[in-house]
Amino acid sequence: MHRIALGLEYDGSAFSGWQSQAHASGVQSALEQALSRVANHPIEVFAAGRTDAGVHALMQVVHFDSDSVRSERGWVLGANTNAPTSISALWAREVSDAFHARYSAFARRYRYVILNRMPRPALAANRVSWIRDPLDAGLMHAAAQALIGEHDFTSFRAAECQAHTPMRQMHEITVERRGELVVISVLANAFLHHMVRNIAGVLIAIGTGERPVNWAAEVLAARDRKQGGITAPAEGLYLAGVRYSQALGLPSEPATILPVACPVHADQV
Repeated sequence: MHRIALGLEYDGSAFSGWQSQAHASGVQSALEQALSRVANHPIEVFAAGRTDAGVHALMQVVHFDSDSVRSERGWVLGANTNAPTSISALWAREVSDAFHARYSAFARRYRYVILNRMPRPALAANRVSWIRDPLDAGLMHAAAQALIGEHDFTSFRAAECQAHTPMRQMHEITVERRGELVVISVLANAFLHHMVRNIAGVLIAIGTGERPVNWAAEVLAARDRKQGGITAPAEGLYLAGVRYSQALGLPSEPATILPVACPVHADQV
């Protein structure tokens, strides 16, 4: 048996999330069907992280086992021939049996992309969050720094979250404006259910002036989800990279930092 790591991007708009459910299609099942055709036997994939309905990926990493002999290029081309156009394999690498897409990862990056202008989006309607009121990215960035470090993120955790502990290590968080876009970039060892979207909801309230800069720290200290803000929409959220040991030689983050369809000039990227 060979173990293959596969990097992919996908538009989550039409999916129920990463994991398939009885009543809806997930990215996982669509990818497994495509790879099974390439391998000529059933394939089960394991992902670095599960994304919710409507959430996208600039760089998701999965692994699967197969006794079929295919080149790394063959796995990529075969997956892309058979998968829906909303899913694209970016690279493939043969790895050791000890590798696990989820458990071998030591950090993950998410980006939350906000279109900040008065008119609603058309071309990027399902790929960005839309806030018409002006946002102060500088204030949002300053507020976000209170979240760096190891903390109890209960205030940013969905009620249905099944994680055993709310403790997470936030390595970095930035907020910057790129033309009409405001991009929140978050790097942590792992994330709780809706954690990034709940952080975005708090920072948006600060960016519009509805709340003061120190509100993010107050919400964190409260350890109470009811003290937080809204859960920002799924459309603006992207899994943007998974980090592994450099010895594995796996691409950790995508070449582009924003979705192609977003309305931003090339010189702003």
